[in-house]
Amino acid sequence: QVQLVESGGGSVQAGGSLRLACVTPAYTGAFRLNCMAWFRQAPGKEREGIAAIAAVGSARYADSVKGRFIISKDNANNTLSLQMNSLKPEDTAMYYCAAFLLEAPCSISGRFRDWGQGTQVTVSS
Repeated sequence: QVQLVESGGGSVQAGGSLRLACVTPAYTGAFRLNCMAWFRQAPGKEREGIAAIAAVGSARYADSVKGRFIISKDNANNTLSLQMNSLKPEDTAMYYCAAFLLEAPCSISGRFRDWGQGTQVTVSS
């Protein structure tokens, strides 16, 4: 198991933007190793997958963030990013990156082996 490292969280007013980054190992090999995702967990709520991306193909988003968040990968620098725009108070949560898919398909409901420690995002109204 590998510990991922997130950064970029913080406090912002509603309507603002934040960009999260996650440094990952240089995964190589099978396709599933390149599936990565972002999850979030608000106080008192279950963790939810919000965006996932594979080595090839399109990204997947939860309905709650579709059209506002963009997931991307920089394979050269082993970095997973999440651009968050038009933030809402309900986006307030701890955000986690995840990698090394344990069970296909690559989606926001996937199971992952490696996780980051989390970065807090707080959106005020």
